[in-house]
Amino acid sequence: MPQPDISVNDADFHADPYSFYARLRAAGPVHQVEVTAAEYAPTFLVVGYEEARHALNHPGLSKNWISSAVLPGVATTPANSNMLEADPPHHTRLRRLVAREFTARRVQAMRPRVQQITDDLLDAMADRPQRTADLIKALAFPLPMTVIGELLGVPDLDRERFSYWSKEVLAPTSVTPSTNAHQKLGDYLAELVEAKSKDPGEDLLSALIRTRDEDGDALSPDELIGMAFLLLIAGHETTVNLISNGTRALLAHPDQLAALRADYDGLLDGAIEEMLRYDGPVQNTTYRYAREDMEIGGTAVPAGATVLVSLAGADRDPVRYEAPDAFDVRRAPQGHLAFGHGLHFCIGAPLARMEGRIAIRGLLERFPDLAEDPAGEAPTYIGGSLIRGVTKLPVRW
Repeated sequence: MPQPDISVNDADFHADPYSFYARLRAAGPVHQVEVTAAEYAPTFLVVGYEEARHALNHPGLSKNWISSAVLPGVATTPANSNMLEADPPHHTRLRRLVAREFTARRVQAMRPRVQQITDDLLDAMADRPQRTADLIKALAFPLPMTVIGELLGVPDLDRERFSYWSKEVLAPTSVTPSTNAHQKLGDYLAELVEAKSKDPGEDLLSALIRTRDEDGDALSPDELIGMAFLLLIAGHETTVNLISNGTRALLAHPDQLAALRADYDGLLDGAIEEMLRYDGPVQNTTYRYAREDMEIGGTAVPAGATVLVSLAGADRDPVRYEAPDAFDVRRAPQGHLAFGHGLHFCIGAPLARMEGRIAIRGLLERFPDLAEDPAGEAPTYIGGSLIRGVTKLPVRW
């Protein structure tokens, strides 16, 4: 059997990657695959739920591509000094320092502001005489971008420029633009950290600059750049796609939309979790690297191999979820992997969930006749195998 190529960037795959993952999963939970970006080593894709949970927390799988020496000749930048690309004990130290400031209390304190931003954006939508909009531009992008910008103390962030950098980092069109985006974003964040160090405020980035643990340990300048990079990129992109993918799922399933509208208080929290499971914002994880020979799901993975965990594939595993391809707002899917699992579970998940709940409920309450706009552009999908989402979402009301 030829190895499946998951580097494909065709419209059919992006419109429905779940059929592809289902075919693989039917033949086994782990497969060696072709990935253009990983020609230096064999790559394995995990599509089974239990195997994915195991891999996400496997101590023999490293996230640190620098120490793993799997990308010879690739230059590092301060932006690489973040938790996502670190292993214990360094990861433990970074997460502990960040968690001292990025607390549940800080997130909850943002709730009134998130509601106000949402209301303002929905007001602007409602004022459009043509009663149509691109939901990405009107709500799904500006809400989390404004929230994370204000949280980190950068309310004047150039959204258009940052959006371009973010897309090139997460779904690069080619090597040169992606490298340039990394560099420019890193330079921007270095200037921001320096400015905040000289003139701190009450924002999260200033708090991260000030924070010390019991032994006086603090984040270095490069680590601050890396954490700002991670929080800005992950802190908006996942929420953009939670809102847009979730809205698309509801509009495509009128019975589920009607059920949610009839009982927001009883169903909204579980519905958000089902949106995350059914069509989550992250399709596959970033790479992990085998430190040693190992076995995952009965498949031998040699030392030096790269491993991708398909969150999208795992969350549609029928071994875990009954009728996994059905969208059911009453399901309340416990244990889904949309935010990861284990050491690298998304630290911003509570913020993303809060934004998703406020945005989805506000949108549906404000626009009872909301529907996808058949006269608008057909949705185009974000390229690459990491992010799951559309670049435009035309709606009408």
